[in-house]
Amino acid sequence: MPRINNPKPPKRAPKIDIRRGAKKKPCSFCQHGVDRVDYKDLAQLRKYISDRGKIRGRKVSGNCQQHQRDVSDAIKTARELALLPYTQRTVTERRGGRGREGRDGREGRDDRGPRGPRPSRDSADTPVEAPVAEGVLLEDASTAAEVFEVEVSVEVGE
Repeated sequence: MPRINNPKPPKRAPKIDIRRGAKKKPCSFCQHGVDRVDYKDLAQLRKYISDRGKIRGRKVSGNCQQHQRDVSDAIKTARELALLPYTQRTVTERRGGRGREGRDGREGRDDRGPRGPRPSRDSADTPVEAPVAEGVLLEDASTAAEVFEVEVSVEVGE
């Protein structure tokens, strides 16, 4: 008996169209006889942008192919000219973040104990930058004083 490499897939049940009896949404531009979509009409264009700033699809907006293309081109032009934003500002409601919650679900640093005191800015650990005069790195404070006195006397003398 020959071996069948590609058996026939099982037959699926036919898909049921939910919108079978529903009418298609008419194109508002065709209804009003609009020839071209203006990129400066921001109130009209905002209808075709979602709350996140995405351009709504044709099935959602109800536009015909040509007017949907015109709308998307007008929105893109308005975005380029900074009349419309690329994205809308959204507020996310996420709790915590990195390091906010411990592994056991408690907040804070309870598993490692409290933080120690912060080091002060005056501590001896921080390196002190040497003053620079006209691109010359000064070695010590006595040399710096001499250089700055010379600079001051030259400025006053002029």
